[in-house]
Amino acid sequence: MSDSLPPYAAVAEQIAALALSVDASELHGSLCALRCGHPRRANWLAEAMGDDTVPLPPAASALGQLDAATIEQLGETDFGLELLLPDDDAPVAERGEALVAWCRGFLGGVGLAGIEPKLGEEAREALGDVARIAESDVSYDDPEADEEALVELEEFVRVAALLIHGDCLAASGDRKRLH
Repeated sequence: MSDSLPPYAAVAEQIAALALSVDASELHGSLCALRCGHPRRANWLAEAMGDDTVPLPPAASALGQLDAATIEQLGETDFGLELLLPDDDAPVAERGEALVAWCRGFLGGVGLAGIEPKLGEEAREALGDVARIAESDVSYDDPEADEEALVELEEFVRVAALLIHGDCLAASGDRKRLH
């Protein structure tokens, strides 16, 4: 079983301390896409932020743990990728906005990593769906139905990210790690 992600609040706290202009979910989306495109990036945080002066986070920090857990989860064969989102007890609107932010970050990371040409038709369709989610302006009128829809969307996005990761591995010839 793969390592768990650090708590959302711990990642958000470190992002605030570093004065980065991104939220925790969006940064994790970027990280996932960057790691799909090239799992051995030297300083993923500087690349995600588009700023070479941003230092690599220490391994023991929340951001270092986020990176290590993400790499491990992407390398697992049990499809155990988690998305860094607020806890389930957070309001559905907050979690929904975080999922939209995760998708925006993932799309940005796909662009930074230059992985779109590596994708097959199914992964390209999934990426298009992630883009539509990222562009969403979500309203929350029915908390119970919204909760169910959010769970389904989160699972879809998680599987889409894994599909894209698999295509990147296949394109790189690293089939021993392919899910």
